[in-house]
Amino acid sequence: MVLIIVALMSMGLMVGISAQRSVAENSDVQLQLENIREALLGYAMTNGRLPCPADPTLQSDVGGNEALESALTGTAADKVCTLEFGVLPWKTLGISEADPWGNRFTYLVGFEFSNPLTEEEKNNGMRAKFDMTTTGRANIEDGASHTVAGDVPAVIVSHGKRSAGAYNSAGNKLENGSGDEKENSDADLTFVSKVPNDAFDDIVTWIVPTILKSRMVAAGRLP
Repeated sequence: MVLIIVALMSMGLMVGISAQRSVAENSDVQLQLENIREALLGYAMTNGRLPCPADPTLQSDVGGNEALESALTGTAADKVCTLEFGVLPWKTLGISEADPWGNRFTYLVGFEFSNPLTEEEKNNGMRAKFDMTTTGRANIEDGASHTVAGDVPAVIVSHGKRSAGAYNSAGNKLENGSGDEKENSDADLTFVSKVPNDAFDDIVTWIVPTILKSRMVAAGRLP
């Protein structure tokens, strides 16, 4: 009887510790996502655009920088983003590579917000790649086909403890989940943000267009 009581007490203690760890991890990732949003907005205010995604398939020692290539037209210095859907360029932004579960943050940003200014555009006095009328193409839904946010320029996803569809530090994509978790890792323009449950623990945030543009105005990047 004593052994049974001790075993039950030990199990209760383990469950309590696990629950505390989950709460701490979720708090940590929420703080990370807040810092990521500020880092992205700061980058845009400095550079006139949001950063390109990083190649998700590269290992940590060679990855983490925004993926750029030479433009097909213009000058030799002109660059364009190679990806719209990848992972957060942690080295470019100077932030942590991974979420509390050791996986990279999925990152989508439209070319209309991330391609660098060309030399011609700079010479013509442009200070931002986009203007006040530019709209994003990503949409956030609630899992029941109701729109939470539309015309979003950029989306950031932590795939949670389950890590379904996330890329790890070796550049490998983990097995996709199903349903709404799969929606957040299938490289399209629809994402799901909702209350976590047993089948969904992704944490999704996004760049709000009005906040992005107001920051750009404050920085003198937009009129």
